Amino acid sequence: MRARLSSDDQGWRQNRHDHHQGRARTLTPTACRRSSPPSHRDFADPLGSGRLPTIGVLLTLALVCWAVLVQQMGAHGGMSADLDTLGFAGMWTLMMAAMMLPSVWPTALVYQRLQAARRERGQDAASMGSALLLAGYLAAWAAAGFIGFAIVVVGHAFEIEALSWDRGGPLLAGGVIVAAAAYQLTPLKGVCLRHCRGPFSFLLEHWRPGATGAARMGFRHGVWCIGCCWGLMASLFALGVMSIPWMALIAVFIAAEKLLPWRRAATTVVTVALLLIGVAVALVPERVPGLMTSDGAMMPDTMRPIQPPSRSAVR
Repeated sequence: MRARLSSDDQGWRQNRHDHHQGRARTLTPTACRRSSPPSHRDFADPLGSGRLPTIGVLLTLALVCWAVLVQQMGAHGGMSADLDTLGFAGMWTLMMAAMMLPSVWPTALVYQRLQAARRERGQDAASMGSALLLAGYLAAWAAAGFIGFAIVVVGHAFEIEALSWDRGGPLLAGGVIVAAAAYQLTPLKGVCLRHCRGPFSFLLEHWRPGATGAARMGFRHGVWCIGCCWGLMASLFALGVMSIPWMALIAVFIAAEKLLPWRRAATTVVTVALLLIGVAVALVPERVPGLMTSDGAMMPDTMRPIQPPSRSAVR
């Protein structure tokens, strides 16, 4: 048993070494059985083989986050102009949990199966590994949110009148969304999406044992997902970062790209949708819910694009 386990561990390390040398080996069914991780067939039936509890927990957490967001939006009328950095961090992390947890369950399931395989072989497995994996994943998205927030604050600090919403603002917002649509067609998008859609190969390549390793893998997986979805999130900033309807639409786009078996079809549909939305925002903003009306009035506050914090809040 010890010799076989040693051989398995060597095989995993060799797979990682071969990958970094540009010679990644194909994961055959025999190799999968030998090291006891799950195969892609394990996800054919999401309700079988004990997967329902994990999916149920993640969906429940996401629903709770959505409920809190809806309550907060109703109480404060959307993104307040006085929202400080700490307040944004809390709301953004809550948003990411609501939007991303429903589509990250394959990674959580594969991690649990790999942990179970380690326990069966007498190896150590982090008791809170799944929670730490998700915490690391959300930490990566929280960091990305700070970057986006900083860009918005700096942009508003210049107070460029030509980019106000009654002048060039819709063109800028529409341009951001069209750029996101163009990114959907780039090779980098394809590489990042393959990592998001292939949790088994990702974890096999980047496996790190222990609690710290789980958090590191979650953070790294989050970075790949940011590379995949940053255009969609930029579109959310342009449309209204704290708008529940736009958040829900972007979350559906993300889940479709990550979970549907028809990857190219899903990406194509999302790309076309972004392109149409971007053109509409740029050319006919009065017909896009939550942007500008024909007489220059704003739609309800919940659909406004993100507003910068006031100087007093930043201080």
